[in-house]
Amino acid sequence: MTPTRRTVLLAGAAAALFPSAPATAAPKAAAATQPYASYWYPDSLPSGAPGPGITWRSLKSWRAEDDPDLAFNAASVPPAARFTPAPANPTARAGQARIQSLVSFGPTASNPSQGSATADYYALTHWAYIDELVFWGGSSGEGLILAPNAPIVDAAHRHGVPVLGNVFLPPVAYGGQLRWTRDLVQKDAAGRHPLAERLVAVAEAYGFDGWFVNAETGGGDTALGAAMLSFLTELKSLAAAKGQRVTWYDAMTVNGTVSWQGALNGQNEPFFRTSDDMFVDFRWSANSLVSSASRAEQLGRSRYALWAGVDVEANGWNSSVRWDAIVPANQAHIASVGLYRPEWTRNHLPADGRTPGDFHAADDRFWTGRSLDPSRPDGTDSWRAPAVSVADRSTVTSVPFASVFNTGHGLRWYEDGVVTSDGPWNHLGLQDRLPSRRWVVHTEGRRPAVSFDFEDAWRGGSSVLVDGELDEPAVLDLYATRLALTADTVVELTHRTDSGRVHVELAVATADPDTPGATPPYTYVPVDPAGTWGTSAVRLTGLSGTAHAIGVRLTPADGGPVRWRLGGLAVRTTSRTPAAPSGLRVSAASGGDLRFVWNPARGAVRHYTLHRLLPDGTRRFLGGTCQRAFFVAGLKPEQGERAARFEVRAVGELYTSSAPVTVTHPW
Repeated sequence: MTPTRRTVLLAGAAAALFPSAPATAAPKAAAATQPYASYWYPDSLPSGAPGPGITWRSLKSWRAEDDPDLAFNAASVPPAARFTPAPANPTARAGQARIQSLVSFGPTASNPSQGSATADYYALTHWAYIDELVFWGGSSGEGLILAPNAPIVDAAHRHGVPVLGNVFLPPVAYGGQLRWTRDLVQKDAAGRHPLAERLVAVAEAYGFDGWFVNAETGGGDTALGAAMLSFLTELKSLAAAKGQRVTWYDAMTVNGTVSWQGALNGQNEPFFRTSDDMFVDFRWSANSLVSSASRAEQLGRSRYALWAGVDVEANGWNSSVRWDAIVPANQAHIASVGLYRPEWTRNHLPADGRTPGDFHAADDRFWTGRSLDPSRPDGTDSWRAPAVSVADRSTVTSVPFASVFNTGHGLRWYEDGVVTSDGPWNHLGLQDRLPSRRWVVHTEGRRPAVSFDFEDAWRGGSSVLVDGELDEPAVLDLYATRLALTADTVVELTHRTDSGRVHVELAVATADPDTPGATPPYTYVPVDPAGTWGTSAVRLTGLSGTAHAIGVRLTPADGGPVRWRLGGLAVRTTSRTPAAPSGLRVSAASGGDLRFVWNPARGAVRHYTLHRLLPDGTRRFLGGTCQRAFFVAGLKPEQGERAARFEVRAVGELYTSSAPVTVTHPW
């Protein structure tokens, strides 16, 4: 990879955190500081002093028991199992090319642990096409080893996607120093690599899935190459014992020099043999990928363990890519796809055009293609979107299942259709399992526009909006599922008609369609009309076996324009209220900045919500998290209060909330 193509991540000003709440007042609590995603140097630190907002740390000195921010940074959602339904179109294939996504979600330093008070965020939602997410970043002036923050890991895991931290040893042109490479691969007196053990311990404590190792600092020799291979071998052995992964970047060769090969060959094969995957640098050619695929298979490995790098950082879907060299249309795929910096979909937008709606329109175009319907790819589109070649996956396999179509950011926060916080926010850990095929619409008439909309919601920050002049019934696919149906199964739809008249039916299929892209063999069940937000409970009498797909059918009542919203979907047999958390306390306080911690609720919990109880009796939403700790900044006395009162509730999979546990904090 040439230095001019690398984006150096500079330290940024700390973003204000999305406010939070609660805990038992602790007199003279320690000072409350904003928690950030963690980053380290391997061992030795740079000379001089760090810049503003940067903390230099040594990974060799890290211990979980001494980490003051571990409770804020540790993910809590385990990786979900997923399955592959019948493909959405005839060109999308299962079991061949996979997608790796290398994403920089924020600066190396000052990247908030639990979201922030802005909706301008790369709120990735197209997890169904991704097989591995790399938390990209690192710089010589901040730190080289990055642990992904908890919201990203929790969202990815909910969709069955592993997340890797990043080990970045930068090119000399970007301040890389060979001593940092030597620090990483150092041995102790017993001949072991202590930082291999430390990397595995970090991933285990933080709850993510392994490491992406990218050694690009030039000037090494054969001895350093041998030391790196020894280090990687030990890292892989320790990682595998913990269920973690290791991916190698095609940069350092076995002789210790940095020489990007753009292929799997003798210069990097030993590193590939001791890793789970390898990212093949952008220098690949059609011939080098064919030879690489053949070499991988001769080693007894899958050709799809090779990620062919596709650089989209600068031009996104306008990038010139030799797609037939990776995912040819008329033969088996040659290799997998490594997307470098797809957050272009956010970054290329003008500063005044980064609303959530603008972002998702661009992101849908990137992942689905110009047609914006994965069942109907546009064959004239030069951008071969992932949905065109790769079959989507789903994790909707058990009851109860619910979604309020929350994308993990928004302009406001809604509860039961009412705004309880009017500030923008982002927190990917609150993201729902979202429809994987956005947006498949089956109709013989005019196709309505379908999108996530942020101007109204039932819960969270967004709803699904169907907008258009319907002249024929339109069926919207929502979820590919594998849900067992019983006599007690109930599906709840929370919906609203903003304008026009439309008949709504729930669509449930107990088998896959006969051909890719066809309408599933749905059974349609009428749903009660709703002019304002209303929840309709539908019993699936007469259906048995397994639900393979769930959608809705909208039939125009008079053929005019229709605006219809879907705010929630739930599949259940019973409804349970989760137990309340306990042991709530303020662990640190600095004026209006507070750190809260609590003990987990017994039983299954989706996330926790935090509210402030004002003297006039109103509740203000301060934040939500999957963790059992939260930071809130900038609180002030209101309505003459001498102490602020907060509450925390556990929220279950069906969005039922526990009884509150409350706490006061004196001003």
